[in-house]
Amino acid sequence: MRVLWQVFTSTLAAFFGVQSNANRRRDFQNHSPLAYIAMGIIMAVVLVFSLVLLVNQVLA
Repeated sequence: MRVLWQVFTSTLAAFFGVQSNANRRRDFQNHSPLAYIAMGIIMAVVLVFSLVLLVNQVLA
């Protein structure tokens, strides 16, 4: 569960473009890039669906 949280927070930081150098090094040394790619895709899909729902609510 801790690894999932680290991947999530690192991916979220990447979405905003803020990541500490220490965290970036930790990510590249300890975890598979596949986990970050998968989390990035999931978060992008959630973002798109959230925006679609928001726009539909505003236009309704």
